[in-house]
Amino acid sequence: MKKSIIVSLVCLFVVASIGCGGAFAASTKDHFNVAFAADPASLDPAATNDQPSSRVMKQIYDTLFDMDDNMAPIPLLAESYHFVDAQTLDVTIKQGVLFHNGEELKASDVKFTLDRAAVSPHIGHITGTINEVVVTGDYTLQIKLDFPFAPILNHLAHTATSIVSEKAATELGDEYGRHPVGTGAMKFVSWTAGATIELARWDDYHGEAPLISGITLKIIIDPVTRLIELETGGVDLVIDALPSDRSRVESDPNLQLIRGKNLSTNYVGFNCEVAPFDNILVRQAINHALNKEAIVNNVYMGTGGVSTGPINDMVWASAADRLEPYEYDVEKARALLAEAGYPDGFSTTIKLNETVQRMDTAEITQNMLAQIGINVDIQIIEWAQYLEQTAAGDHEMYILGWVCVTGDPDYGLHATFHTDNFGAAGNRSFYSNPAVDVLLDAGRQETDLARREQIYFWAQKIIRDEAPWIFLWTGEDLHAAAANLRGFKMHAAGHHPLWTVWFE
Repeated sequence: MKKSIIVSLVCLFVVASIGCGGAFAASTKDHFNVAFAADPASLDPAATNDQPSSRVMKQIYDTLFDMDDNMAPIPLLAESYHFVDAQTLDVTIKQGVLFHNGEELKASDVKFTLDRAAVSPHIGHITGTINEVVVTGDYTLQIKLDFPFAPILNHLAHTATSIVSEKAATELGDEYGRHPVGTGAMKFVSWTAGATIELARWDDYHGEAPLISGITLKIIIDPVTRLIELETGGVDLVIDALPSDRSRVESDPNLQLIRGKNLSTNYVGFNCEVAPFDNILVRQAINHALNKEAIVNNVYMGTGGVSTGPINDMVWASAADRLEPYEYDVEKARALLAEAGYPDGFSTTIKLNETVQRMDTAEITQNMLAQIGINVDIQIIEWAQYLEQTAAGDHEMYILGWVCVTGDPDYGLHATFHTDNFGAAGNRSFYSNPAVDVLLDAGRQETDLARREQIYFWAQKIIRDEAPWIFLWTGEDLHAAAANLRGFKMHAAGHHPLWTVWFE
């Protein structure tokens, strides 16, 4: 009898690790391998605002605020906060938070970060409403705004405002983007360009400790190779799986499909400063010449939906359901081209990076525009170079996406359509309309929600009518993972926290 009791106790003790009496062993795996489709441009929050970079920075850094599942701002590094008045925000940061270099986070690091962001051509628009940051103590600071800015807390949750170590950034200078130092759950270890990024658990993390010891981010451009890596156990998660892989993933008992709507929109943009795209009629003609439903059905295969305007319906104050879509009408497209002075069409180029959906979109666009006499040359360019060229205006047409990270229309519209934000800040179409500028500036300063919503409706209406973009696709995340992966938390902005996972 004693022997039976002992055996039973031993079984209970070890069942979680080695199994007993037919029970299955729990996983002892504690390293997470993730496949990304593109290399980051930089891991310096002030040096870039692209999605691949932001997704990695999310693991390494913290911000003053975070966004909850309903896209409402909540304190993160901020211990507490209050508005002294409509233009003055007092913040107390957590004490005892350590950077990955062992230095304690101080209010001076926050000021350094926000001051640095303000002069960045990449992210200055995100912190541009901040007039001054005043350090009032080791753990207290005051943020003074140029005017009452309703989404300021949302902006302080953006990865672009990730708090950096003043000491590390100053010492490393231009090399900081390759050797980031944050306060996040994962510590940067190494980066082999175009291959891997290694992260390790930060054991002194101020929040809930990760259950995994490390993360390897594998840069695998080819989507077929990404999926094979998942199927053969080389990675545990594929970020941005192809819609065409859905049935393959869903039919494999060793895999799982993870999907959910997000805050993104994909578009084909025009350089509005370059002929013939400086002509509204040409841009409208092309919008009518494309069968967007066919593009979305063929390229995205039932994920996401067709756009009617510049921001999708998950963003507060989106007018997507009130804007008239551009109907597919080839004859109307031809008539508009003739009215614009191009009855026989013209030749142009469309630039894009090495993303399967964008390459497929480019080919379909090329074929459809040929019907109205527009000959399109497709140019596929490496990601970092592509960002540089489109920021400099070295393009005619291009394919890109924008994620309204803050969930507020200010970020979805001001960065991408205001004259002040030409180029790297977001307005790569170089679109300019004084009336839109006035509306977007007014929307930033208005505190009454009903009036803000009306302001943004009219801005979206004008932008839709003047068509600096071909409004194409509203996003949905599609990820493929190992069946035993648990705890993966999707974020509507696409900046998924990878340190929350564990394996069953």
